Amino acid sequence: MSGESDAAVAPTASVASPGEETARPAETGPSTADVHDAEPAEHPGARPADAAREALRAARKRRADAVAEAEAGLARRPRRTTPTAPRDRSRTPGPAAGVRARDVRELLADAFRMPDDLLEPAEEREDEGGDRRGVEEPQGSEDLMPQGSSLPDAPTPSSPRHPHSMAAPNRDNDLRRTFPAFPPHASEDARFAATWWGNAWVTALEEGALDAKRLARGRGYAEQGNVDAITVTPGLVLAYVQGSRARPYRVQVRLRTLGDADWDRFLDRAADRTGHIAALLDREMPEALAECGVPLLPGPGDLEPQCSCPDRGHPCKHAAALCYQTARLLDADPFVLLLLRGRGERELLDALSRLSATRAARAAQGQEPAPLPGVRAGEALAPRRLPPLPAPLPVPAHPEQPPAYPASPGGPDPFALDQLATDAAARAHALLGTGRDPVGELTLWQDAVRLAAARPGSGLTAGTRALYASLAAATDRTPGDLARAVAAWRQGGLEGLAVLEEPWDPPAGRFDRARPLLLAADLPAFRPWHNHLTHPRGHLQLRLGRDGLWYAYESEPGHDDWWPRGTPDLDPVGALTGLGTPADL
Repeated sequence: MSGESDAAVAPTASVASPGEETARPAETGPSTADVHDAEPAEHPGARPADAAREALRAARKRRADAVAEAEAGLARRPRRTTPTAPRDRSRTPGPAAGVRARDVRELLADAFRMPDDLLEPAEEREDEGGDRRGVEEPQGSEDLMPQGSSLPDAPTPSSPRHPHSMAAPNRDNDLRRTFPAFPPHASEDARFAATWWGNAWVTALEEGALDAKRLARGRGYAEQGNVDAITVTPGLVLAYVQGSRARPYRVQVRLRTLGDADWDRFLDRAADRTGHIAALLDREMPEALAECGVPLLPGPGDLEPQCSCPDRGHPCKHAAALCYQTARLLDADPFVLLLLRGRGERELLDALSRLSATRAARAAQGQEPAPLPGVRAGEALAPRRLPPLPAPLPVPAHPEQPPAYPASPGGPDPFALDQLATDAAARAHALLGTGRDPVGELTLWQDAVRLAAARPGSGLTAGTRALYASLAAATDRTPGDLARAVAAWRQGGLEGLAVLEEPWDPPAGRFDRARPLLLAADLPAFRPWHNHLTHPRGHLQLRLGRDGLWYAYESEPGHDDWWPRGTPDLDPVGALTGLGTPADL
């Protein structure tokens, strides 16, 4: 027991003689059962500081009552009338007085002991000045607490006690994804985001925060790996973050989901270009999709954090740590951002596939077949000299799609049959139109591009994605390179692929006359390089092929990412037709 408790006991024990039993402090003081009865009942919502305050007040009141009763008992005792010899104060107290003093010290020690279920350290809070605060102590507690006693120290963030993960990945589906916890950063200089969309998320967090010091502490929590597994659902990011107490805090960050009109606008823009779909499949987010009028990325104030800690900062350090780790998720997979806005990956890819198929069907309906020539039966049977046979039918513009082959147990693979039929139709169409089979003259890469281009669509279906992946792996290329080459093949065949991959120096004459023709059409001066003419803004390009045709290309401004667009033409101005209005060009 501390010195303050001894000081409270000494005056009471020195009044009575060793043989007197009427005014012993052990009988008049508070009992152990009374002290424990004074402790507050355990309530689910009670705070540790409130329970400690009530226990200290009850113990202090009982100690005051014990002292008052002892003084009252001494006042009732009759005074001695016979003279007595003076007491020798140098004499050692008797064993009974020492036992009574020890009992009183142990009793008061039990009165001031905190309940075991209230000793959990409270989470440190940080005010605007950066001071560290713990649980609020009751007024006057410094006079009641024994010297040398203190609450257990709270664990520091540098050495957190990590519990088992509270995530439930077995409940995941297309609209609920759980990601394991990230390991601590190897160095303090490591960045949470490397892509432009991940940095946009971090910028929205830091520009909307009200306290830079809380952000710094949250960044430290994220670097130390205090964030548990992260669960992402539409409009919500949820995780448990380990703070300075044993039990982690439940943290969530909300983000507004998009409406149906915004999703329709996003899907139309994504299906408009093959490059956008290929970039999404490669886990990249084109900037054009984020700038199509749909608020995909959050701005300052769009992130709404909520935490179970007592800190009311915006955001608190635990929510800031979760936001920093979420930026790492967005960096690796932009579909996490689309899920936050309300749509899962499978639902988006299915919607893009249906939209692409609908557009292809509408384009096919607009091409009516040419009427077949013929004669009436009466005229054919009439005796006359028959006219010469009609001319052969023209070669179709493209080979038709083969029929679907059903799968049967023990039978051939329907996907392989479909691929063989598609390839045979393409070779037959080429042989019918040119009189020769060009497959034997192609390289491995050119033949892979030809096979991929024979498949209708843009690589959205599961079968087409598997074909693109296998062909790209066989030729040591990426699916994005194969998609770009397929677009060039569909634009101009083998010559279109050569224009995409092989720049060359054209002779003087036609190439030199192209720039004056463009200037005469009120277009700016294009920059020449080999067989390329590039718009000054860097979003359009014309390439002259060895066959004398001009091939149009488009790219994002400032990015060297050119994709074939339009139809080849002998006139450079005609090759730009259909790529936009004159103001856009």
